Amino acid sequence: MPFGQRHRLVSAKNIAAILALCCVLLLFVGVSNIGRQHLGSPTVRRTASYQAHTSSSCDAIRRRSVPPMLGLAALSLSQLDRSFADEISAQSIISPLARAPKNVFIAGATGNTGRRTVEYLHRRYPSIPVIAGARSIEKAEKQGLSNLEGVTVRKFDVLMSKEKIVEAISGADTVVCVTGFVPSNPLAMKKAAHQVDNEGTIRLIDAAKEAGVSKFVLISSILTNGRAIGQETNPGFVITNAFGGVLDEKLVAEKYLRASGLDYTIVRPGGLKDSAPTGGVVATVEDKTITGEISRDRVAEVMVEAAFDPAASNKVQTMQ
Repeated sequence: MPFGQRHRLVSAKNIAAILALCCVLLLFVGVSNIGRQHLGSPTVRRTASYQAHTSSSCDAIRRRSVPPMLGLAALSLSQLDRSFADEISAQSIISPLARAPKNVFIAGATGNTGRRTVEYLHRRYPSIPVIAGARSIEKAEKQGLSNLEGVTVRKFDVLMSKEKIVEAISGADTVVCVTGFVPSNPLAMKKAAHQVDNEGTIRLIDAAKEAGVSKFVLISSILTNGRAIGQETNPGFVITNAFGGVLDEKLVAEKYLRASGLDYTIVRPGGLKDSAPTGGVVATVEDKTITGEISRDRVAEVMVEAAFDPAASNKVQTMQ
């Protein structure tokens, strides 16, 4: 065979081999993506994508591809795009399967995370009435919470009697608890942590049941279950729990909520930062995240969305 023809034949064979290799690689990538979508991953990173479960109204607004919902991990993946959240109405993002709250009570509404939770809920779901439970009505007014349309400020403290708490949350079908003791007197931290993060939360859970609440979202912390997962000597556990044994106290309340019969979601964030969120969020299943920090704004968003998304039902979510 002349050299020129042989050269052309070899080139053609090389091209055919390259094309075949490309096809195999594309097929492999496609299968891998499908596997990840259906099997999920213990760690889900947030993207700017959004897609409700089966919401055709949301699809009509904007089509964005995300994997199927994988509990709250995928919820944080799909619903923490603030710019997108602000564009659409509450009705358009709620899956037909979701149990949309009719009235939400936020416990600890004037705290650093609580205030953000009220503001995000008001902005994200403007048609949903909000009861902002605050120890100081004056503080809530100074923060401007009472000026938000649809937001009612009520006197509330987890140290109140159960009867008083029932009165404070009356009318709500969903409770979002963003309370937590604030370290002050070193000699009284253990007592304060027990009163607020243990007894106080349990009292709120009991009051919620008596008031007819059906959904309870509780803020907790990473490493709350640290002793059981071999992280008792983890510096994060040691340092955090040094404040009155607060992680141990939170764990008691978590277990009580799980056994309460209420539909619950427990959110365990990393170290809370006051700064605005940057980059993405890593959401993992229970006890998989043992370190990290997260913006309070992000935590507020997840706390609210957990109240609306059925995939978050009876789940524990850690995030950083």
